[in-house]
Amino acid sequence: MIKVVIIDDEINAREALGKILNHCFPNKFMVVASCDSVDAGVEAINLYDPELVFLDIQMPGKDGFQLIKQFEVVNFEIIFVTGFDQFSLKAIRQSAIDYLEKPVRIPDLISAIKRFESRNNNHFAQKKLNLLLENLRIDEHVKKIALPTMEGFEFISTNNILYCRADGNYCVLHKIDGRTITVSKTLKYVEELLPLNSFQRIHKTYVVNLNYVVKYLKGTKEVELTNGEKLQVSHRKVEEFIDAILQKK
Repeated sequence: MIKVVIIDDEINAREALGKILNHCFPNKFMVVASCDSVDAGVEAINLYDPELVFLDIQMPGKDGFQLIKQFEVVNFEIIFVTGFDQFSLKAIRQSAIDYLEKPVRIPDLISAIKRFESRNNNHFAQKKLNLLLENLRIDEHVKKIALPTMEGFEFISTNNILYCRADGNYCVLHKIDGRTITVSKTLKYVEELLPLNSFQRIHKTYVVNLNYVVKYLKGTKEVELTNGEKLQVSHRKVEEFIDAILQKK
């Protein structure tokens, strides 16, 4: 059985999550510890060596992010459980880490568990958690994001992205060094991870990094980027783009 530790200061939340696990995945998970604080959680993880930890973010004293800092090497998967906190959730998404919003819904838990089961090893666990901590502390315009590719994950600094292009259900990232990376997510998904003050949707096909826009060509409704490429701005996006670029200046 897969050993699980649940860390949440609310006893009702801990008990509910344990019951849902037992009901939806009988004889698959064993909750070896149910903890009400980060310190108790660290002790339980060291004692039981679990494969999976459900970790609440907002707790009195130390929050869930501080638990990560207690381990030099993270050899377990984490699924965060949290109330609504837009900043924290965006940082978690950027780092490609699973999360559940309170109150936990059974379909969301089942989806998260399926993703956990599909990962045969925790090769990326430490990198993703390090990236999360980095995203929580650094300025928004130099954030890094973790994006799924055919080979695994690509960890990318957003200020190295020139623009993003939709390609069906995939997204192609064009970097300032001329390289392209195909991401197995839609443009909309990637757009939601990018810093709002630097990236702007200009067309159903394109999201550009405003830092690399050289000029706007009014006659053809195109933007010219630092590498000389020109991208079309859709008619309904012109005003929004101009407002964004003027605020950037």
